[in-house]
This record gives sequence, C-alpha cells and structure tokens, in this order.
Amino acid sequence: MDSDLERVGRAVKQAQHRQYRTMDGALGAIGTTLVQWDTLRAIALRPGASAHELALATFQSDQAFGTLATRLLRQGLIDRRQGQGRRIAHRLTPKGERLLAEGNTVADQVRGELYARISKADRRTLARILEQLLEGDDAGLDIPDATPLKPAR
Repeated sequence: MDSDLERVGRAVKQAQHRQYRTMDGALGAIGTTLVQWDTLRAIALRPGASAHELALATFQSDQAFGTLATRLLRQGLIDRRQGQGRRIAHRLTPKGERLLAEGNTVADQVRGELYARISKADRRTLARILEQLLEGDDAGLDIPDATPLKPAR
C-alpha cells in the first residue's frame, strides 16, 4: 500500500471529521445542527428544488432527506408546495432565513478558527487540489462552490 496515499486519505477524513464535530457543536448553541443548517443552505441556493435534488446536494439519501424536511417543516423553517408534475418544491420561510443567516455567521467563525493556521494562499491551493480530486465525479453530486451563501429572495 502507498503510505503517502494512506496518509492523505486519513488526513482528509480527520480534517472533515474535525470540521463536522466543531461546526455541529457550534450550531447546536443556536438551536440547529450541521445537517439542518446545510439543508437550509441548499434550499436557499435552490428555491423550488425537489427533495431528490436537495438530498444529492446535502449528501443524504432521499429517505433521510424526506424525514429531515418533515422535521424542518414542523419547526416552521421551510415550506413545501406542489411543483411541476409530482415534484414537491421546497423554500425557506422567514424563520428559516433568519436561522440560516445566524448559522452562516457561526459557520464563518468556526471555519475562521479551524483554518487560521493555514495561510490564505495555502487555503486556495488546498481548495484547488481537493476540487481537482473531485473533478469528473460521476456520482452526480452537485457540490456548490465555497462562496458565502445568502438566501435567495
């Protein structure tokens, strides 16, 4: 086994796990989770998107996304309406937009702390390398870019 590849793979996994735990804990302080916040982000980026499209964008199964969407609907964070054909369209409510904005602030702070030891140039290089790794991904995942997200109006 190539020890460099093993080292890279493990480092990517550890960094992702650290980011997940830290972000989830910080978002918990404002009453949400990383999965919920990421779902609000995805809906804000794709107002009217189907459950399947949103499941792909948030790395969930269709069933897991449906369960989560029902929970967000009950919390008054999203709205679902009949879309084209059998499609159910998802949108944020004003309450969901407020929670997303608050979560964006928390996420910016967490990322700033997590990546503070890496220079801006090295962060750009790391992003470019990871994007290169993901090029040609045939899983059909729609991975949004790293630009700050604002709810669509």
